[in-house]
Amino acid sequence: MARPRLLPDNFTLALLGAVAIATLLPARGQGVVVFEWITNLAIGLLFFMHGAKLSGSAILAGMGHWRLHLLVFSCTFVLFPLLGLALRPLLTPMIGAELYLGMLYLCALPATVQSAIAFTSLARGNIPAAVCSAAASSLIGIFLTPLLVLLLMGAQGEGGSTLDAIGKIVVQLLLPFIAGQIARRWIGDWVARNKGWLKNVDQSSILLVVYTAFSHAVVEGIWQQVPLPQLLGLVLACCLLLALALLSTWLIARWLGFDLEDRITILFAGSKKSLATGIPMAQVLFAGGALGTLILPLMLFHQIQLMVCAVLAQRYASRPETATVAKAG
Repeated sequence: MARPRLLPDNFTLALLGAVAIATLLPARGQGVVVFEWITNLAIGLLFFMHGAKLSGSAILAGMGHWRLHLLVFSCTFVLFPLLGLALRPLLTPMIGAELYLGMLYLCALPATVQSAIAFTSLARGNIPAAVCSAAASSLIGIFLTPLLVLLLMGAQGEGGSTLDAIGKIVVQLLLPFIAGQIARRWIGDWVARNKGWLKNVDQSSILLVVYTAFSHAVVEGIWQQVPLPQLLGLVLACCLLLALALLSTWLIARWLGFDLEDRITILFAGSKKSLATGIPMAQVLFAGGALGTLILPLMLFHQIQLMVCAVLAQRYASRPETATVAKAG
């Protein structure tokens, strides 16, 4: 039987399931400590596998296109924060101060890797440049996102210094990633052969963080703090932010004279935010019940961006074939 078109993908259903389980059976007492340890180990494994999967040759192939990369980074780390600040008078009355902080956290995050590359490939954009930009965005975000969080939100959830936050992220995210890159020479072929089921490592890690975060949030009363009208307002806020980001990246890229393949790459690499990086990073930067409220905008934005970008990618994929060659610079 064919899957209904309106039915969300399996991972989206699993995310909703994790939130539902946390709502009905939140971790309490000693269970919280156990889940936090398991979650931290799972996050380390997640970034180790990211390092093992990422091909250095594909990244080097796209490095020369510096104008494209500079624009993607500007959209990710400058345009998004500016949009978040500009929308404050509209969003704060619509979704409340706490969810607005979650929107600002969303704006500070790096771009996605897998989905940005996948959509660029489907739409026949500049794939080597997409690989380079998306991968570099994730690595730069490890250092830049905590600084942006401090500038946009005023303070970290745990009250530590920016250097402390960066240090924790380096230990929990960057070091496992580097270890994965080192181990790639021995396990890279095995990872490539088994990438189908290894994606379960990514998804399981994120589901663990979501369950742990929402367990904290439920105990603190998140669903009393976020009524249905506010939740619907958050969906509209995410749609508005994504629409402005997509429109801005496309118009800026066209104004700067990039060709169609490059504009497609800029569109998908510069308008997306990473759930896979954002949720583990939030686990390091923030603490307690506030974490659930802060990642809720990211979870919604992630699903909306996937659905919208899938439609856009299919539209560009349907254009007539031309004799194009992937560019390296």
